[in-house]
Amino acid sequence: MDLKKALFVCLLLYYGTSANSALPVHSMAGKTNLSEQAKGIRISGTITDKDKNPLPGVNIRVMEEGGTGVITDMDGHFYMDVPSKSSVIEISYIGFKNQQIKVGSKINFDVILEEDIEALDEVVVTGYGSQKKMSVIGSIETLQPKKLQVGSSRSVTNNLAGQIAGVIAVQRSGEPGYDSSNFWIRGIASFSGGQSPLVLVDGIERDLNHIDPAEIESFSVLKDASASAMYGVRGANGVIVINTKRGKIGAPSVNLRVEHSIAEPTKLPEFIGAVDHMALLNELTEDRTRLPFSQEQIDRTRYGYDRDLYPDVNWLEQITKDYAYSTRANLTVSGGSDFLRYSLVGSYFGEKGIMETDKTLPYDTGMKLTRYNMRANVDLDVTKTTVLRLNVGGFLQTHRKQAFSTDDAFDKAFITSPFVHPARYSDGTIPIMNINGVNPWAAVTQSGYDVVTASQIQSLFAVEQNLKMITPGLKAKVSFSFDRWNQSSITRGKNATYYTIATGRDIEGNLIHSVLKYGDDSLGHGNKGEYGNSRVYFEGTLTYARTFGKHDVDALFLYNQQSFDNGSVQPYRKQGIAGRLSYTFDSRYVTEFNFGYNGSENFAKGKRFGFFPSLAVGWLISEEPFMDKFRNTLSKLKLRGSIGKVGNDDIGGRRFAYMTTLKTDADTYHWGDTGQIERKGISEGEVGVENLTWETALKMNVGVELGLWNELELQVDVFKEKRTNIFMQRKIIPSQTGFLTNPWANFGEVTNRGVKFSLNYNKQINKDWFIGFRSNFTYAINRVDEYDEPESVVGTYKGLTGRSLNTLWGLQAERLFTADDFDADGNLKFGIPTQDVGASRVRPGDIKYVDMNGDGFITDADEGYIGGTVDPRIVYGFGGNINYKNWDLNFFFQGTGDTYRVIGNTTYFIPGSGQTLQGNVYSNYNDRWTEENPSQNVFWPRLSEQPNRQNYRTSTWWKKNMRFMRLKTLELGYTLPKSFTEKIHSKSIRFYVSGNNLFCFSPFKLWDPELDTDTGLRYPAMRSVMFGVDLNF
Repeated sequence: MDLKKALFVCLLLYYGTSANSALPVHSMAGKTNLSEQAKGIRISGTITDKDKNPLPGVNIRVMEEGGTGVITDMDGHFYMDVPSKSSVIEISYIGFKNQQIKVGSKINFDVILEEDIEALDEVVVTGYGSQKKMSVIGSIETLQPKKLQVGSSRSVTNNLAGQIAGVIAVQRSGEPGYDSSNFWIRGIASFSGGQSPLVLVDGIERDLNHIDPAEIESFSVLKDASASAMYGVRGANGVIVINTKRGKIGAPSVNLRVEHSIAEPTKLPEFIGAVDHMALLNELTEDRTRLPFSQEQIDRTRYGYDRDLYPDVNWLEQITKDYAYSTRANLTVSGGSDFLRYSLVGSYFGEKGIMETDKTLPYDTGMKLTRYNMRANVDLDVTKTTVLRLNVGGFLQTHRKQAFSTDDAFDKAFITSPFVHPARYSDGTIPIMNINGVNPWAAVTQSGYDVVTASQIQSLFAVEQNLKMITPGLKAKVSFSFDRWNQSSITRGKNATYYTIATGRDIEGNLIHSVLKYGDDSLGHGNKGEYGNSRVYFEGTLTYARTFGKHDVDALFLYNQQSFDNGSVQPYRKQGIAGRLSYTFDSRYVTEFNFGYNGSENFAKGKRFGFFPSLAVGWLISEEPFMDKFRNTLSKLKLRGSIGKVGNDDIGGRRFAYMTTLKTDADTYHWGDTGQIERKGISEGEVGVENLTWETALKMNVGVELGLWNELELQVDVFKEKRTNIFMQRKIIPSQTGFLTNPWANFGEVTNRGVKFSLNYNKQINKDWFIGFRSNFTYAINRVDEYDEPESVVGTYKGLTGRSLNTLWGLQAERLFTADDFDADGNLKFGIPTQDVGASRVRPGDIKYVDMNGDGFITDADEGYIGGTVDPRIVYGFGGNINYKNWDLNFFFQGTGDTYRVIGNTTYFIPGSGQTLQGNVYSNYNDRWTEENPSQNVFWPRLSEQPNRQNYRTSTWWKKNMRFMRLKTLELGYTLPKSFTEKIHSKSIRFYVSGNNLFCFSPFKLWDPELDTDTGLRYPAMRSVMFGVDLNF
């Protein structure tokens, strides 16, 4: 409904700026100017939807030549004069089907409008403007803003996963303030330059995570070259276009939404306790006369004899709390008149993390993020043809956390064994294992705190002028924007006093230990830091849209420039022009040409600007006359295709790489009797790239849109992109050329291709029941075509050329060794490559690697690309909604596929391995090779007492499938009956309970497969349950 109303407001704005089309709005008192209407029959009525909700702003006009019209007030009421009983009135409202009614003898009309499902999305926000959905032939996807308000995360990016076909999003951490998702449009096509899409908020480049979802009115994703060519050197990675909410004509409308949630980790790694851990280490000890743990120690630990001396510590539980909490509140006030319209949005978000605190301290080290957002958009009709627009927004955020790094805290919790020492002794002292040791609990709670405060002010001033006095359909717009972002940080650190591990108790029962490291009596004065940046943007636009019979013409031309200053010696500057020309014949045949001519300060004079054109064509087969007989079944059939060139000026490497640099800190020259005189020399730095340029992407897209029965819609796109001129350091430059370092050049090439589809179904079964289903699927795969590798490497296991970006690296694991691989003396049989990657002797149950280069030895030279990438090639989402009377149920699943990770890669990962007093053991430790279970189908190879590098080398043995499907959201809501809400002067009141990340299904079981970790030790993603209320007045 929000999008529908927004489109309606756009229509009203058009009428409001047209001198010949002004429609009077009737007040409840009936005061209206009807002096120009012919006096005839006075009629009145009320316009509602199927649920009897009044519809404000509905257009009612007399269908006679020169007929006049009115619009309904906020309660859906209208009255008007019509010439005679034979007059016909037409009732129209965006998102609903038009109705025509003959007046006859009636003077009062109660009309129920029927929703037009297709018309709800009639207008689509595109690059630098909007277009009718019918005429859109670029690959553009829209997302309803309410879909971005699900879950308990503050980050908009965390609600993108699985929501939009073609958008790949992964959340790699759940830590407040650092939990935003990485996302790409149609995959990754560069190994050097920027990979993230351009994000525009109200036409200005801004951070997607700096706005609150409640501020968003429209959200569009531009994917192919036709949609993004106008952005030129910024459009290669796709574009996200967001428009914030604007005011609507009518009485003030107030919406208040309040939510509170409770959250817990989706999954933390599970480790065995101290008793099982000690028993395992005893089992792995070959010399049975020197077991590391006595049975007495194990038994006393088992029965909790003295937890100071016989601890059993789950360090993950010690550094984390069971639950975290968050609260969100959004207040939106909007309204206006023909002269002034406004929208005010205020938001609050507060979130507490799960990191543990020490409540005995006089200061707070708890993790907490507090954020306030504000946005005010005002539209002012200065004249009937001139509109002033003023947007002001921003946020204030405070992020507090412990001074010790969260990632390091989880790492130390993994390294520290459960039986070494408790978190804190019963006498209040804090132990550590040695002078360099770390007590994970103390590191989190006793190290002090960090506070980071960030704020931003965003402003936009625009003037729109209707130039219909020159020619109908011509408009001009000038915009100016200034944004300022600031951040300050302060760290107040403290070192605790640490004691040695207690060896027992004295005769008085006191622990026997001593101070190992003295700490600080109070917090330090703190380290401060301040950062900031500003962005200035200017844009001038000229648009033309007009219909000549069966011919629709839509054109746009603009100039823009921006300057971004982050304190560097030279600001980042962009400048360019862009244009679009679209032609539609008889609502059937569409062609569109777009171009961008723009550039960047990063390149040499004379080579800073480039031309980026695109061409798209479309055919609406369903509008052909021969399709009329299928109209009731085939509601839409559109074919479209596009080809074009776009660029990426975020090429990586250093700025101004066309310039040659010199080093002033080269080798030191000495002279004098004792060499006491010295001077630094000057040497060649990096050689300038003579023809430095941007990455260029040639994009092609073919798509089909199919609609059936006005209820089901299918979209399928096949795409391909060829990325060239990727900036990279050359690899095969001979040393004889004399370069001290290999030069850089625009040399790399990547091909990216894939397919995406979306399927949506909506059905109003009867007045009580409504069902909806939505789904999407994306498959994107890239291939490196040029990586400057020697011909002897290309096509081999060490060559990246021909493989996907970020392909995993390591050894090829063939299987586990068996007893048949060894002779009677325990040596490998003849013909089996020597496994010299570790110091220990290879035994049955160890990993057997493939001799890739055939030299008879397993060495680092056998490492190569082993296939698979961490970045998923497959993403999908599906969900539905069911409405029954006042009840609504919504659910959504999201998942990924073809994604892998090499886990481990650390000594502490494998139990034993010579780390008796360090490390933890995962709960699946019994899924291992033993002499009693010599299976090849196990998780763990042979465990050993001594370090065994043979088994923890990066290899395909540890390459795990990280695909998953999770129940992303589940929400149940109830809207109070209108008979009740009307008594308290409320339009609607809805209560709801929602779950986020409730379940995850994956072949990988040790930790959440989406996290960016090889050991599972990172701040986890969170599962939450949320309670909320949505009030409208």
